[in-house]
Amino acid sequence: MRYLITGGAGFIGSHLAEELLARGHCVSVIDNLSTGSITNIEHLKPDDNFTYVIDDMANEPLLAELIDNCGVVFHLAAAVGVKLIVDSPVHTIETNVYGTRLVLKHAAKKKRKVVFASTSEVYGKSIKVPFSEDDDMVLGSTKKSRWSYAASKAVDEFLALSYAKEKKLPAVVVRLFNTVGPRQVGHYGMVIPTFITQALAGGPITVFGDGTQSRCFCYVKDVVSGLISLSETETAVGDVFNLGSDEEITINELAAKVRQLVNPAAKIEHIPYDQAYEEGFEDMRRRKPDISKIASLIGFKPTKNIDEILTLTADYIRNSSGDRN
Repeated sequence: MRYLITGGAGFIGSHLAEELLARGHCVSVIDNLSTGSITNIEHLKPDDNFTYVIDDMANEPLLAELIDNCGVVFHLAAAVGVKLIVDSPVHTIETNVYGTRLVLKHAAKKKRKVVFASTSEVYGKSIKVPFSEDDDMVLGSTKKSRWSYAASKAVDEFLALSYAKEKKLPAVVVRLFNTVGPRQVGHYGMVIPTFITQALAGGPITVFGDGTQSRCFCYVKDVVSGLISLSETETAVGDVFNLGSDEEITINELAAKVRQLVNPAAKIEHIPYDQAYEEGFEDMRRRKPDISKIASLIGFKPTKNIDEILTLTADYIRNSSGDRN
């Protein structure tokens, strides 16, 4: 099988490409390197089954050709990270919606399967925890740019499912929950690499808000395995799946674990959301998925707990050169 990965030089995309190649498949990648890095795929270049293009998906003729030449598209390209979303809401909305529309448009012409990477952010401010795939979305005011990412990804989901229904496109929507591991960087607000890097530098470890907000972190290789299994499961087409861990931890607890693991002398400091992002910033208090649906369909179960994830990620960051993602 030949696969196309949009955003394939990114954190998740590079791990996905690596695993598909290890399974004997052919992989093509398109990435404009806006948030990805060529270093993430450097080790894949010698593989004859790997090709990559550094370009934007707005190059529609190129995108159409890449889709024509593959059997399955993993659409991972997106504007990501809270910091980027808050600072650049126009870029966020246009990148996510326009890019997804182009992928679906050209995939539909040749009936290429599309596995679309959505996000837990679409659940918004919902207090119904754990989040189930059929739950309502509860988004904040349109005056708060923080919700532009969630809204744009929700539109992407509507598009993908509409193409599946109306155009008979084999599409699968996957909502990712805080994927973490080696190659992830903290530039755009990713908390684990940020905490580890801060601790290695002597601190302080900066917690935004009061730190009682909670998240569930899933190891990237577990997520990749889930994505591939969904792409190979015909009954997943036209449906939505949560993909992540259901092991919940507060950000205060996470900071304490990182300090103990990396640098017990580092201090932990709290920074108000208004100072960290923008005035009136709203956060999701909890972000815990119900993963019973994906477990029932493909037997998905995370293999790494938070302590193992932190150890693997910290070891990677310690051993990485300064310019490597």
